[in-house]
Amino acid sequence: MVRFVIAALFTLIFTAALAGDLEDGMAAYDRKDYKTALAKFRSAAQQGYKEAQFNLGQMYRRGDGVAQDYKEAVRWYQLAAQQGYKEAQYNLGNMYDQGLGVAQDYKEAVRWYLLAAQQGIAQAQYNLGVRYDMGQGVAQDYKEAVRWYQLAAQQGNARAQFNLAVMYDEGQGVAQDYKEAVRWYRLAAQQGDPDAQLNLGVMYDKGEGVAQDYKEAVRWYLLAAKQGKDKAQYNLGLMYSNGQGVAQDYKESVRWYLLAARQGIAQAQHNLGRMYFLGQGVPQDYTRAHMWFNIAAIAGDKDSVKVRDIAAGVMSAQQIEKAQRMARECMSSNYKKCD
Repeated sequence: MVRFVIAALFTLIFTAALAGDLEDGMAAYDRKDYKTALAKFRSAAQQGYKEAQFNLGQMYRRGDGVAQDYKEAVRWYQLAAQQGYKEAQYNLGNMYDQGLGVAQDYKEAVRWYLLAAQQGIAQAQYNLGVRYDMGQGVAQDYKEAVRWYQLAAQQGNARAQFNLAVMYDEGQGVAQDYKEAVRWYRLAAQQGDPDAQLNLGVMYDKGEGVAQDYKEAVRWYLLAAKQGKDKAQYNLGLMYSNGQGVAQDYKESVRWYLLAARQGIAQAQHNLGRMYFLGQGVPQDYTRAHMWFNIAAIAGDKDSVKVRDIAAGVMSAQQIEKAQRMARECMSSNYKKCD
């Protein structure tokens, strides 16, 4: 009986010491004393503390106090994940997903995402939805994708909300429902997701799932455009050009077309060429018009081929040569030298 009490007491003291190592490690990490944190986490991790194993994996993945080592990160994530630690399960899935420290393996990624998703990790639910959506590591299954997107979306995951909206918008895995698409686009857009802001603008622009409202379309396009969404910039250029939802303003139209054109949007390049050809929002300039028509034509815009030739008809040979040179310089500089 005495021996049992002594053994139990020793176990209690040892366990408390390991818990102390974990707490001390976390405190050291918070104050950026990575050397101490690493030692404390390793001590607890080697005795099977899953939280310490996970934290050690994080340090190796990030390169905090150690040389970044994805293989070592995977090793510690694996130990914690096998004990059911949901954050480690998610991170291990992510390592297999991206091929970090292990050969890329979507099936293995799905296996670990599923375990984490079943424990309520929203990002794992979203990633699992993506795998079913794309058919990576599993047979493509839009209904199953919707199920996992829904679970993550209900937890406030903006990308899941966006993807769920797309499924309703396109009728994949669910009956097409523009109103439901708008609902989820709005939730993601309100969190600042630029893709959702763009698509919500489109819904207002077209009057799908909501009453047509050009002002509201412009509002959402502007938010997405300011985050660099090329199609939102193009659409905003159209709205200013046509005077839809805003006062007609060719200068503002040119500004947004130019931003989209520099991101390779052929329709914006075409429309920018038209603005130069007609002198709308900019001084009339056939050389710049030809340049942008030519760039759009090379990008595959068939209408630009016709109008480029029309522009050439009112230009001298020297102007055409200059426009062609400008187009080459613009494209070879990845649209940085287009002025």
